[in-house]
Amino acid sequence: MSYCVNCGVELDRSLSRCPLCSTAVINPAALPGKSQTENSTAPFPEKKGQVEEINRHDLGLLISIVLGGTAFSSLMLNLFVIRGSWWSLLIIGACVILFFLLFPALIYTKTPIYVSLLFDGLSTVLYLYFISFITVSKAWFYGLAVPIVVLVMVLVLIFVWLLRSFKVTMLTTGLYFFTETALLCVGLELLIDRYLGLDFRIFWSAIVFTVCAVIDSALITVLSRRRLRDAVRKRLHF
Repeated sequence: MSYCVNCGVELDRSLSRCPLCSTAVINPAALPGKSQTENSTAPFPEKKGQVEEINRHDLGLLISIVLGGTAFSSLMLNLFVIRGSWWSLLIIGACVILFFLLFPALIYTKTPIYVSLLFDGLSTVLYLYFISFITVSKAWFYGLAVPIVVLVMVLVLIFVWLLRSFKVTMLTTGLYFFTETALLCVGLELLIDRYLGLDFRIFWSAIVFTVCAVIDSALITVLSRRRLRDAVRKRLHF
């Protein structure tokens, strides 16, 4: 029993060509000699198919046009068709955030990571500012939104700096992560207390801080003991 090398249909032994795709039937056992085999046409293609890579600049231009067109059309609809509130600012802000998120990956790949993160933070602040236009007051924007974004950006920049400046392992990454999680929660609660006019105190963030402190203590112990560190790595396979 034999099959066509091109379409896979079952072939009769008497056939010299496939009845479905007309591919020549080659029986290796029936070939007379090595020289004829070398000169015969191979049943499989010899060259591998290759897909042309997409130009990053062209893809970046396409995304810029799509996002810009979406933002502009939303603004026009808001001005002349669907009025009553500045709902288009939400779409425009989302387009701005997407653009700055995709810019270092598709348009300019050599953008320093710190600059990219800074633009991400600024675009987030801009989006929140657009939201403030459709709310009753902007007090929440200046008193709570901006400080929280600044806090998150500072912690993210420190986290990236630690990963790029020191040896990176699963244990050290976990240590950085849980430490910054504790600082983030404490900072959030203090900023909320400040915005609400309450006394500075930590309540719910103290629970997160305690849990993270216990985990950090365990990680520091493991990192400081070589034998314990090697044993943990072997058992956790990292």
